Amino acid sequence: MPTAIAQGSRIRTNTPAENAYNALQAASNNIALRQLRLSTGKRINTAADDVAGYITSRALQARNGALKKALLAAGEAMNVTAIAQDALDNITNLLTQIKDAASQASTGALGTAEKVALAKASYRLAQQIQFVVDSTVFGGKQLLWGNYSGTWAIGFYADNSILSIGVDLTTSNTDFNIASNDFNLNATNAAVSPAGFTTSFAGVPGLSLQSLNDVSETNLGIFAASEIATTLTSLATAIDNVNKVASYLGAIQNRIGSHEDLLKSQITNYNAAISRIEDADVALEQLELIKQQFLLQASLISLTQANQQPQAFLQLFR
Repeated sequence: MPTAIAQGSRIRTNTPAENAYNALQAASNNIALRQLRLSTGKRINTAADDVAGYITSRALQARNGALKKALLAAGEAMNVTAIAQDALDNITNLLTQIKDAASQASTGALGTAEKVALAKASYRLAQQIQFVVDSTVFGGKQLLWGNYSGTWAIGFYADNSILSIGVDLTTSNTDFNIASNDFNLNATNAAVSPAGFTTSFAGVPGLSLQSLNDVSETNLGIFAASEIATTLTSLATAIDNVNKVASYLGAIQNRIGSHEDLLKSQITNYNAAISRIEDADVALEQLELIKQQFLLQASLISLTQANQQPQAFLQLFR
């Protein structure tokens, strides 16, 4: 704190001028500080401005950055579930059409040729199911072959260990209550018949959509009167199983959607906390700047007057 010291009528040491000069320097430094804060918009530009605040704001920024990455990861998980969900809806519609054709074939009014035509049309729908399964891909991985699983980091504990969420579309997932997510018609991932095709489509033992192509006028196969009831039951079960997987994905989507809202809220709150610690109050800084500018001018006037004082003492020698 400056002290007003005059030391009487001395010309070798001009203490008033030194006091005025020190005040001038303090005002100049303060003006520079206020201008820096106003130009950057930040109250803390270096650790020296506020040691504790600097540490806290940097820690909050680090965590906020991690939360932003977690939000991106949650969005990616949502993309996977949405893509798979859309494909399953498509499969459900195709299976429903096949079941409708089988129901039509079960009526006694249709002849053999009509039943064969319905079976061949249904087989084209089965081929489309296979196309849907094969083209449902994310990140270079097949989603509906019964072997897909993925995990995403969507949060962090206080010690920065990871909180994650997983999407499990493997046939071993007990959440389905049945191995109901193997929709691949080919024999790569499931029990197969001697012909080389899946015989447990959508977790239904004995259901092979390839059999639709085997229906002929000499052998109606799964469209025969003795088999049609089993066929209809199997198709209904397959539709239910597809819906089980879709429900599983829907529940995950709801959870991810809720977590995305949470992350957005947390990011906003962290931004607010960082702002309260680090950002400058522009109105206050402007007020202080004007105050220091007045003090600077007053210091200049005082310094000028103090420098004239020794000259007044020299008049004693004249």
